[in-house]
Amino acid sequence: MNSIISFIIVIGVLVFVHELGHFIFAKMFGVRVLKFSLGFGHKLVSKKWGETEYLISAFPLGGYVKMFGEHQGEEEIATDEQIRSFSHKPVWQRFSIVAGGPVFNLFFAVFLFFAMFFLAGLPEPVDTTSIGKVSPESAAEKAGIITGDTILSINGQETTSWLDVSNQIKESGGEEVVLYIDRNGERVTIHAVPEMQKIKNIFGEEVGERYMLGITRSEGVVYTEASLVTAMSAAFTQTWNLSYLTIMGIVKIFERVIPASELGGPIRIAEIAGQQMEAGWMNFIYFMGLLSVNLGILNLLPIPVLDGGHLVFLTLEGIRRRPLSDRAMETFQKVGIFLLVSLMVFVFYNDIYRLVKGWMGS
Repeated sequence: MNSIISFIIVIGVLVFVHELGHFIFAKMFGVRVLKFSLGFGHKLVSKKWGETEYLISAFPLGGYVKMFGEHQGEEEIATDEQIRSFSHKPVWQRFSIVAGGPVFNLFFAVFLFFAMFFLAGLPEPVDTTSIGKVSPESAAEKAGIITGDTILSINGQETTSWLDVSNQIKESGGEEVVLYIDRNGERVTIHAVPEMQKIKNIFGEEVGERYMLGITRSEGVVYTEASLVTAMSAAFTQTWNLSYLTIMGIVKIFERVIPASELGGPIRIAEIAGQQMEAGWMNFIYFMGLLSVNLGILNLLPIPVLDGGHLVFLTLEGIRRRPLSDRAMETFQKVGIFLLVSLMVFVFYNDIYRLVKGWMGS
């Protein structure tokens, strides 16, 4: 139940922000907005304010803004009404309206990260020589090193930072090293032989090799107070970094560096949202920010049906000075729908496979 509630909150907020972006830009350029719906399908609740009907619909995985004259040739529009029609607006205005959704998602992420940094402070890792994890069957495990040990010195040289530990192991040349360790207040001397291991980046690609014991440091974080300017700067940096990682992640999937089995859908999102909610509001807000970045970037992909596909069409229209033919648009839309449905089926399969695998304990 916690996962379902968390999922509804996350998706509901992010979809609302996305559609709000389209809505605000449409209003800004004088386009008549007929409907603003949170969700698809059967209308559950609706209220009309002014010229716009606001709805909450049955299927929560999405939403839409319906604009007057949204599709060229969809209906005959009187000359005096064309000024309020989306399709009769200049290309740059339509481009802005379509881009408004993804842009709002990215700026919403900035807002969430800013709120976190300003209220809780900027997170900074604590430099420590304590061991947070020992890899199975590693040189460290064979030598008897355990999680929670604190390395005081290596070969008689004091270690005051994890960089000291890393450098001394790397420069050992594979020769035996003597570690002086604090284990729950007891001093222990351990002899270990570093092994040559491959170094992998965040995407799992091999980027080199060096001598290692197979240990990682204990993760500790302290929060330092941040001013408005510092928090805002950090929020933009965080959003930029996550945007870059999202784009590179997509690239790595096509390069088959990241297996397609890692893709997750609504079930996986609900599962993670529930876990983050249980971990605390800060974790939940960070996850929402991360997901907002993902939603913004993914919607900019040049796939028909997505905002990115429409932006491509509008760019071509601006270059050609005329829109694509109805037949070409229809063909591209069918291709886009096929791709999205195929992707949705695939991620649902991944989600269900993970659930079944978890239930079977494998």
